[in-house]
Amino acid sequence: MDVMGDKATLFETGRFVQPSGPGEAGEVAEDAAEEVRQRLAAEAGDAGAMSVLGALLLRRGDLDGAEPHLRAATAAGDRAAANNLGVLLHQRGYADEAAGWWRIAAVAGSAAAAHALGRHHRERGDEPAAEYWLKQSAEQGHALGAYALADLLEHRGDAGTERWMRAAAERGHREAAYRLARALDRRATQEEGRDGDDDGVGAAGTEAEQWYRQAAARGHRRAALHLGAILERRGALKEAGRWYLTSAKDGEARAACALGFLLRDAGDTESAAVWWLRAAQDGDGNAANALGALHAERGEPQTAERWYRAAMDAGDVNGAYNLGLLCAEQGRTAQAEQWYRRAAYAGHREAANALAILLLQGGDTAGAEPWFSKAAEAGSVDAAFNLGILHAGRGEERPALRWYERAAAAGHTEAALQVGIARLRDGDEPAAERHLRCAAGGGSPEAAYRLATVLDARRPPVPEHELGESVHEKSECEEWYERAASQGHRRAQVRVGMLAAARGDVVEAARWYREAAEAGSRNGAFNLGLLLAREGSEPEAAVWWTRAADAGHGRAALRLALVYARRGELAEGQRWADRAVTLGPAEVSERAARLRDALRQELSA
Repeated sequence: MDVMGDKATLFETGRFVQPSGPGEAGEVAEDAAEEVRQRLAAEAGDAGAMSVLGALLLRRGDLDGAEPHLRAATAAGDRAAANNLGVLLHQRGYADEAAGWWRIAAVAGSAAAAHALGRHHRERGDEPAAEYWLKQSAEQGHALGAYALADLLEHRGDAGTERWMRAAAERGHREAAYRLARALDRRATQEEGRDGDDDGVGAAGTEAEQWYRQAAARGHRRAALHLGAILERRGALKEAGRWYLTSAKDGEARAACALGFLLRDAGDTESAAVWWLRAAQDGDGNAANALGALHAERGEPQTAERWYRAAMDAGDVNGAYNLGLLCAEQGRTAQAEQWYRRAAYAGHREAANALAILLLQGGDTAGAEPWFSKAAEAGSVDAAFNLGILHAGRGEERPALRWYERAAAAGHTEAALQVGIARLRDGDEPAAERHLRCAAGGGSPEAAYRLATVLDARRPPVPEHELGESVHEKSECEEWYERAASQGHRRAQVRVGMLAAARGDVVEAARWYREAAEAGSRNGAFNLGLLLAREGSEPEAAVWWTRAADAGHGRAALRLALVYARRGELAEGQRWADRAVTLGPAEVSERAARLRDALRQELSA
């Protein structure tokens, strides 16, 4: 027991000196002269001095010296002595006799004794008696009594827990302040979940932060950790770092780990590594993983592997997953599969997805699918998308679409694209547009292009303007075409070039056609050739038409046949005409056949 006297009684008599700080009520100045004075008064029969002297000796650990003074003071009716005699007997192992003296003191009005008696009954399993005496203590304003009562009620799930936890916290009990903050924090999280507002901080969240601050200010290291996390989420990184540092210096490994991440994000990798090392040595698996990743980035796979193993030994399943990633990067497929399996069996969803991919790459489709399913059911968005690909590859469109939709709902860009394509195929244009917008907004150039084509098909005809005026306002579809084009989408580049050409911007059109052509677009090469030919650069146009025709563009082959026929190179013209007939389409084949026959007759004349 840590209670050595009744605070109120001892202060009122002036027998205890004023404590040096809050929470130190009941401490006797260990001054030799004071002890001598109290001893002389006790020998003169002063019951109060006996009580104080007994408390002094008890605090010092001199149980044999303290007991006769406490018994004498108790016999004289001093309730503080009765309480401390109970403490002494409890330390000697005489719990039942200690409880008897605590009862005497508690009945006499000692809150400390009521608290001790309540704790005694709880240890014996007599919760009704424990609740009775703890409530007696708490109602007298005893912080320890209020905390112990709140703890008992919380254990039983009874109402009133928060009231007494708050009462203890308000009286300076730091653990009560921390636990009250945790309860309010959980309530705030539940309220945010119901309201769907992850950014808002309600009254419970605000109050939780205040209690975290109070507990942290009193040296509670876990409160400092949670306060740091709240501040970090808010973006107050400097203050968050100070609380993490305070907690870490007090030995909280999670705070040291969090401080490491904060320093890493600030660019101070060396200092981050120091705190991760400290946390990892204290058994923090997350810090060990961070050290492993750091060494892997530095090209030190052996050291990285050692830390990943340390993380795994600390019970962090990410260690096994990271070991799998490390082995896979090194081409150690068998070991990668082993570690992925270990993490996957422990419930790591991304490890299950990685294992499925590994099996799929090895040709084991039957073995891969269950792991994709496990990962997807556990919430892996990538696994849901991969299941969609797996079903689509078998021609199972409906199951594929279900998985694509699930991944798309979780924000997977490529899955949203696939859903959009499927909806277009089904004729559901509004749903298609909705998903294509999501995918395009997520950075998919193909989605941006397809969205642009949907919007393009709806555009009204361009009005003719008086006096040939060129008035152009960029439409939404053009903006999406340009976004896709700027991301390297070749068909979008060609389309942007065509739009530029239509409004007379030859330079812009040529730029986009050239970019598409150089990326391998045969349409881009053909259109660039047309543009150059119109500008009088037929030789350069022929170069681009040749590239397009070699890539299978029939119209480009026909243009080349015409160019060579005009130059008088009839054999070369006939060769390209033959090529155009083969490539098509039908109208091109028909024209190319007529040209080929004419050239053949000319050559045979």
